[in-house]
Amino acid sequence: MTHELPAYWYSRWLLERGLALMYLVAFAAAVIQFLPLAGERGLLPAARFLREVPFRYTPSLFHWFGSDRAFQLCAWAGVALSLVALAGVTSRLGAVAAAAMWGALYVLYLSFINAGQTWYGFGWESLLVEVGFFTIFAGARATPPHLLLNWIYRWTLFRLMFGAGLIKIRGDACWRDLSCLDYFFETQPMPNPLSWYLHHMPRPVLHGGVAFNHFVELVVPFGFFLPQPYAGIAGIFTIAFQLILIAGGNLSWLNWLTIVLAISTLDDRFLSWLPVARPELQPIPGAQRAATVVLAIVVGLLSIPPTLNMLSAGQVMNTSFNPLQIVNTYGAFGSITKERYEIIVEGTEEETLTDTTKWREYEFKGKPGDPARMPPQVAPYHMRLDWLMWFAAMSSAQDYPWFPDLLLKLLQGDPGVLSLLRGNPFPDRPPRWIRAQLYLYRFTTPEERRQSGRWWNRTLTGPYFPAVRLKP
Repeated sequence: MTHELPAYWYSRWLLERGLALMYLVAFAAAVIQFLPLAGERGLLPAARFLREVPFRYTPSLFHWFGSDRAFQLCAWAGVALSLVALAGVTSRLGAVAAAAMWGALYVLYLSFINAGQTWYGFGWESLLVEVGFFTIFAGARATPPHLLLNWIYRWTLFRLMFGAGLIKIRGDACWRDLSCLDYFFETQPMPNPLSWYLHHMPRPVLHGGVAFNHFVELVVPFGFFLPQPYAGIAGIFTIAFQLILIAGGNLSWLNWLTIVLAISTLDDRFLSWLPVARPELQPIPGAQRAATVVLAIVVGLLSIPPTLNMLSAGQVMNTSFNPLQIVNTYGAFGSITKERYEIIVEGTEEETLTDTTKWREYEFKGKPGDPARMPPQVAPYHMRLDWLMWFAAMSSAQDYPWFPDLLLKLLQGDPGVLSLLRGNPFPDRPPRWIRAQLYLYRFTTPEERRQSGRWWNRTLTGPYFPAVRLKP
C-alpha cells in the first residue's frame, strides 16, 4: 500500500496557508497583549510563575529568557515566520527547511502558552500548537502528502468535533431539550454584530439549530474516515457549520482553525479550482516516511487518555495530557449560562466619596459595556482580558487574583493595561478612586431597539469590588 496521496496536494497547500494565518493572528496578539498581561510588570508576571514551576512541566524558552525584550523578540519572530509560512517560501526549499520553520513556530508559541498561565488557558491555544506540531512532518511542496499525516489531521478533527458533541449531550439539559440557543447568543463570552439578530430568531429555528449542532458534532465526524466523496462531504458540513458559528459570535480562532483541519478531508476534486499550479511531484524521501510512521505511533499511544476521556461519563474539556500540548482533549459549552452578568469598572477624580459622586466607566474593546454600543466583530483575534472578565463575572474577585492588580494598574495609569482597553476616561491623570459594579445585561427587544437604539438593557445588581484608592 502506498503512503502517498497526490490527490490531496491542494488540500495540504490550503491547510498550511490557513495554519500560517492562524499563527499570524496568535503571534500578533502576543505582540500587543503579552507584556501587559504577563510581562515583567504585567498582571500575572510570567517570570515569577516560571520560577515556581519546573521546566519539565512547562517547557518554555522563557525559563532562560524571561525579560520583556525576549517576549517581544519571540512574538515578532513568530509574526515573521508566520508570514514566511503564509508565502510558502520554505516548502519550496525542501522538507528539512519546511520542518525547521514549522518547528520554530511550534516552539515559540508553546513557550507563550506554558508561560501565559490563565491568559493562555484556552482550548484553541493547545489546538494551534498541536496542529502546528503535526505540520512539521508535512514535507516539501514538490512531494505528495503522506497518508498517515492526513489521517492524523482527521483524527484531530474528530476528537475536536466529537468531543464537543459529547460534552454537550452529557452536560446542560438545554442541549437535550434543544433550548440552548434560546440563551447562547445573548450569554456567550463575546457577542458580535449578528448575535442580537440571531437571538431574536423564531424559537423553532433556534431549536432546529441545536438539533443541527448535534448532527454535525455527533454524526458527521464518523464521515471523516469514509472514502471520497463522503469524507469531503462530511468536511463541507463541518466547514459550513463553523461558518455559521463565526457569523454568530467571537470565539477567537477556534472556528477558523477547525475549518483549517476540515480541509484535510477534501481531495483535489473539491480544491483544484485554487489559483496555484501543482508542481511535478517527486516521491516522499525515505527519512520523512520513517519519521511520519514514528509520529503516527506516538499519536496512537498519546491518544489513549483523550479517547478514554471522551468515553468517560466524567469527560473534561480542553485538557492537555502532556506538557508538549499535543493530542489533547477538546470541547466547549458543556453548560450554557442563562443570564449575562458584566463587570463594569468605574473611576472618579473626586477626593471624597458621597452619594452624588460622579463615576466614569472604563470601556473594554470587545466585551459589552455601553448599552448603546454595537457588539464588535473581533474574531479570529483573541482579546484575553475581555474573555477573562466574562469568566470573572460568574464568580467573585477572590477567585481571580489578577483582578485587584487590574484595578491597581488603572489607579496608577499604567499605559500597558490601558492599551488593552477601548479608551481611557481619565486622559489627564488617573482616577483617585476606582471600583467595580456588577450588572445584569439582556438584549433589547426589537421594539426597544427601534425606540432607543440600544443593543442592551442592563440592571445594577450590586458591587463587585469595593471602591479603593492608592495610599496617600
